[in-house]
Amino acid sequence: MTTKRTLPSDLEIAQQAELWPLTEVARQAGLPAEHLIPYGRHAAKVDLGVLDEASGRPPARMIVVTAVTPTPLGEGKTTTAVGLAQGMAQIGERAILTLRQPSMGPTFGVKGGAAGGGYSQIVPMETLNLHLTGDFHAVTAAHNLLAAMLDAHLFHGNALNIDPGNISWRRVLDINDRALRNVVIGLGPKEDGVTRQTGFDITAASEVMVILSLCSSLADLRARLGRIVVGFTYGGQPVTAEQLGAAGAMTAILRDAIQPNLMQTLEHTPALIHAGPFGNIATGNSSVLADLVGSRLADYVITEAGFGADMGAERFFNVKCRVSGLTPSAAVLVVTVRALKTHSGRFRVVPGRPLPPEMLAENPGDVLAGADNLRKHIDIVKGFGVSPVVAINVFPTDHESELEAIREIAEAAGARVARSTHVVDGGPGAAELARAVVAACQQASEFRPTYALDEPLATKLEKVAVQVYGADGAELSPQASKDLKRFEELGYGNLPVVIAKTHLSISSDPKLRSAPTGWTLPVREVRAAVGAGYIYAICGDMRTMPGLGATPAAQNIDIDETGEIVGLF
Repeated sequence: MTTKRTLPSDLEIAQQAELWPLTEVARQAGLPAEHLIPYGRHAAKVDLGVLDEASGRPPARMIVVTAVTPTPLGEGKTTTAVGLAQGMAQIGERAILTLRQPSMGPTFGVKGGAAGGGYSQIVPMETLNLHLTGDFHAVTAAHNLLAAMLDAHLFHGNALNIDPGNISWRRVLDINDRALRNVVIGLGPKEDGVTRQTGFDITAASEVMVILSLCSSLADLRARLGRIVVGFTYGGQPVTAEQLGAAGAMTAILRDAIQPNLMQTLEHTPALIHAGPFGNIATGNSSVLADLVGSRLADYVITEAGFGADMGAERFFNVKCRVSGLTPSAAVLVVTVRALKTHSGRFRVVPGRPLPPEMLAENPGDVLAGADNLRKHIDIVKGFGVSPVVAINVFPTDHESELEAIREIAEAAGARVARSTHVVDGGPGAAELARAVVAACQQASEFRPTYALDEPLATKLEKVAVQVYGADGAELSPQASKDLKRFEELGYGNLPVVIAKTHLSISSDPKLRSAPTGWTLPVREVRAAVGAGYIYAICGDMRTMPGLGATPAAQNIDIDETGEIVGLF
């Protein structure tokens, strides 16, 4: 078993940190001070003019941090990404980190924020997890403005002939609130609006959030917002935000939000925090603009994709890389002993509860029993022509024999492998991982997406199901087939696809562990995110508005007598 050290809480570590002025962080990154727009003492917007100024520089090498299929407790992708960025500095390499901004829903719920952990964090963590520079609020406002203008259009005569029973645009809020999943609006007297059923999603699930993450300029943002489809007419024609006259005002609301946010790690590595789309129903990646800014400044850009390689990394490769034009050089696959033990099917892990005692006992056989999940994720990365590096996120409860079992599994599957103790040791604990990543980036790669954009939508779905998930195929419901036919007739056939499914299994069934075979992906329905620029298939029951548990994290958050925030992880 590794040496156990008692660490202060994440918040205590963050509040004890000595932060550099952001001008110094920017200087280390090669970012001219005139491109910084300060938001308080330790966060700043980055003026997009830097893209023109640094246009002649060769782009950095892109590294995406992904993981095996996560347990309900998570495997530490964000923490590993932060640790790797710090580890790069330890070995003398210039790296910039690009991450999603945390949603306040999970922050006040059960999962916690996304600032990293231990001695591999983004700081100040309170700023990151609570509001930051207001981007999420801007997305919420822009989204809800469109909803309000849609309902006002219905109230004032419905000149566009919109079918109230075929409206897809709901409202959003950045708080977990199950009571708002399904609501009826327009109750009361006639002047209170048209009565209809709708609901709320969490802001991270908004198409506006995905648009913010995928746009490449202010003009591109404006064009994408205009293409948002909010519903259909009685004749089956799409109704857009442009037709409702909302896209211009939405762009004005998001004018500042389009600029990435500069922060720093505990070891002063520059971090660009921007956008925060959901990982199971959307792209689950930070912004294209943050990657483009980072690629013009550093030698390496380290970014994180949501959930496992079958989810966020697949969308990073098939959607985000196409938009950014950046080619990935390596992929880091985060794995833990507890994850592979969970995928053995021998243990039950429940969020908020201690791990079963027998799971903590030394037993490399339990690790080997779940090894097919790691092998499958390595195959997924290699299938894109990208070099995989398996990062073993070491916990104090791990045993040497179990860590060696993971090493043997990864090397036999053709991946580089490195242990990382970044949580307790910060950058020095990730130096081995950093060296492995640099070596992987020096290896020639032949990046290849799963499908060509001119292939039929059904073929794209089938290829992701078979080549990425390992399914025997995809089975379309009659409704899904009808949806695909209609979208192709409307001219959306050349868009990439996103498959909304569970993150708890490579398959569409959250109960299937390891690397399931002999199954078929069921496609229930298909929807169009035309502004974001993709078609997404619904393959399971995903909540777009989470609920709070019986004892949410919000109950522990407060301020002390000096005004400092306490209880935030």
